[in-house]
Amino acid sequence: MRCDYFDAGTCRSCTLMGQPYALQLAQKQRDVAGTLDTHVAADPWLEPVPSPESGFRNKAKLVVGGTKVAPTVGILDADGHGTDLRHCGLYEAGLDRAVAALPDLLAGAGLTPYDVPSRQGELKHVLLTHSPDDAILARVVLRSPGQRRRVGDLVEAWRRRPDLPRLQVASINLQPAHAAVLEGRREEVLTPDTTLPMRLGEVTLHLGTRSFFQTNTTVASALYRQVAAWVDELDPGSVWDLYCGVGGFAVHLAAPGRQVTGVEVSAEAVRSAGRSAEGLGPAAEGLRFVTDDATAYALGSARQERPDLVIVNPPRRGLGARLPEWLETSGIPHVVYSSCAAATLSQDLERMPSYRVTRARLFDMFPQTRHHEVAVVLSRHAGGSLGPEAAALP
Repeated sequence: MRCDYFDAGTCRSCTLMGQPYALQLAQKQRDVAGTLDTHVAADPWLEPVPSPESGFRNKAKLVVGGTKVAPTVGILDADGHGTDLRHCGLYEAGLDRAVAALPDLLAGAGLTPYDVPSRQGELKHVLLTHSPDDAILARVVLRSPGQRRRVGDLVEAWRRRPDLPRLQVASINLQPAHAAVLEGRREEVLTPDTTLPMRLGEVTLHLGTRSFFQTNTTVASALYRQVAAWVDELDPGSVWDLYCGVGGFAVHLAAPGRQVTGVEVSAEAVRSAGRSAEGLGPAAEGLRFVTDDATAYALGSARQERPDLVIVNPPRRGLGARLPEWLETSGIPHVVYSSCAAATLSQDLERMPSYRVTRARLFDMFPQTRHHEVAVVLSRHAGGSLGPEAAALP
């Protein structure tokens, strides 16, 4: 992939731009495997899952700059002024069309971009998520609520554009502080639909305005399929999916006769997860979602029953101290850990010496960068020996 913005020095976010993709992927594999080397049993690595080199992002997090009549969408330069990146080559086709049209839509609605140096203006960011069915969730981040009518005009103008993806969910988010913060706490949904369906094969997840979802739909689908295959081989009767978000892993693991509990601190995400479970038929009978902190749920003193398998998908900072220590003493035979930072995964494994990585795979969510996603199966061992289930994994 080549990028005019990168070549001109306008944007250097894609630090590996111009390097052959096969070399990028091989180096990531070496780096991640080296980071986890002391925690593995035998050779656990499957072939890495590649991504399209371009046109793979389902999200656009756009800083709005410029002027009311000529807004820019992209990033800020070193002086805090808007830098237009509307033709970034990373976006999926539908999202690419939406981002390219956005400056004209903003200008037509009369929204005034927030100017960082002068601290004047209203419109700070536009956050877009694109679905496989060519629909969009759009969040408009304002400094104050006074521009609500203009955002409504923007929504109506978008919906009159048959050339653009369907605007399924639109909201206003208020972020009044003069700070490098993407969004604020207050949010108002402007559309009848409050969630964006994300169809992944036979499963459809529902994303609310604050819901987390992987930025690469193609590779995220491969991640869910791989973890589901690993779990099916282990055939646990009960599973906890901690940090479950909108239920991505939990919904993919639901099966007749299996109890799956998803735990997520965000009430909105739990509501979305409940919608994601709709339509699963008999598989959903053992599926439930709980609004709670993952560590607090696991450590709850009144909870005596423990699952056969735990899935964790924490933020970049990892699990912290208490949850790995609880897992170490839990007796749970298997843990599946999905991580966007192998370094913090390794730190967590230092607190879990009874587990070894028995299967591992790199998922390249972020081509052109050094970022990575890795999923591993951790199997409990005694005296350095692993049980027969670990050896049987595909």
